[in-house]
Amino acid sequence: MLLHGWTATADLNFFACYAGLGRHFRVLAFDQRGHGRGLRSRWPFRLADCADDVAAVTDAVGLERVIVVGYSMGGTVAQLVWRRHPSLVRGLVLGATAAGFSSGRTERLSFLGLTGLAALARLTPSQARQWLTGQLYLQRRTDTWEPWAIGEASSHDWRMVLEAGHALGQFRAHDWLAEIDVPTSVLLTMRDEIVPLRRQLRLLDTIPGAAAFRVDAGHDAPVRHPRRFVPVLVDACNAVAARAP
Repeated sequence: MLLHGWTATADLNFFACYAGLGRHFRVLAFDQRGHGRGLRSRWPFRLADCADDVAAVTDAVGLERVIVVGYSMGGTVAQLVWRRHPSLVRGLVLGATAAGFSSGRTERLSFLGLTGLAALARLTPSQARQWLTGQLYLQRRTDTWEPWAIGEASSHDWRMVLEAGHALGQFRAHDWLAEIDVPTSVLLTMRDEIVPLRRQLRLLDTIPGAAAFRVDAGHDAPVRHPRRFVPVLVDACNAVAARAP
């Protein structure tokens, strides 16, 4: 079960990974709430609801247990899937993620600032969606993106996406991360400019028995460097499958 990162969609995050993973696993992926074709809700975005969505999707397709693969924001959702639905999780693969994303005052203010933008998006959804799509996501990227990718990002519900950013800023798993009792691989993006390597390493060190898999690339490794990223992701998933009951 592949869980994508913030402001991405399943296909934007993992399009280069499907074939490689598909040679070893049955692969499931869906867009998170407010992202792409994901669920829309008038209620505020909660990462816990995303974790419950994973359980609902798994039940809908008739599976009892899955290896949950979370990238960036998807990694926080994966941690919460284990926390809220432990019997569902056969193992975890956590990539370019952490047990918390904001600690210093500057980072907290940055995440909290998204709340005001989310309110703007709620009050003027059509105009805000157009402005936010251009300013926060597609700016400086449209000259290199394929039309389908631009369409994916443009389909977000930006109010929910921005609330997701705020939720990420509030996320903390440090108090219970050491309780994870399923085989876990941690995929480290060694040149990550979004999630500092020190936070990824802290995640690795806290989860009992977690195995490290390193990719010499930044946070956009799945898209920019798939030849480096995909083989490591496959190895990380196979390692969990080999250890899982």
